[in-house]
Amino acid sequence: MLSNIDLIDEKILIQKCIEDDRTYQEALYRKYAKKMFHVCKTYSQDNDEAMDFLQEGFIEVFRKLENFRFEGSLEGWVRRIIIFKTIDALRKKSRYEEVISQLDTESHTEAVEFEFEEELSSSNKIREVVNNLPGKAGLILKLYVIEGLTHKEIAEYLEISVGTSKSQLNRARTLIKSSLGGS
Repeated sequence: MLSNIDLIDEKILIQKCIEDDRTYQEALYRKYAKKMFHVCKTYSQDNDEAMDFLQEGFIEVFRKLENFRFEGSLEGWVRRIIIFKTIDALRKKSRYEEVISQLDTESHTEAVEFEFEEELSSSNKIREVVNNLPGKAGLILKLYVIEGLTHKEIAEYLEISVGTSKSQLNRARTLIKSSLGGS
């Protein structure tokens, strides 16, 4: 077991993980697991399900680690993989399949920029409202506001149009305002 993971050079850590060194793989996991678990909890309130997402995500991280190009932060790269694996898992659940097909046929509207990040992360009431948003609205809101993805990135990943992404973000914004008593 490595005692101080923060002192290990990132390139050495990655190389040792690629070489299948279990000690370094465990160190990489321990370095990011707690933060990434919280990312998974954004998409599932069930601890067991979130832990499953985390484990599947890290399997993918280790599988793709040789593709990391040191062009951004390792943490950001790991986070993106975890998010996309989580979304994949959610997509596979039958209850989301019907919602996805319905949303692909909805009309497109322009969405207003939604600046809500501080309130979203600090308010339990807002978090509760967001977690109860129907269908794709909540997922798109989280990807856009919390994860900072663009509508184009969301559309490509979820296999929807940019207009649908914008429309669902606007829908989420409207639902949040009405749930919180806004106009």
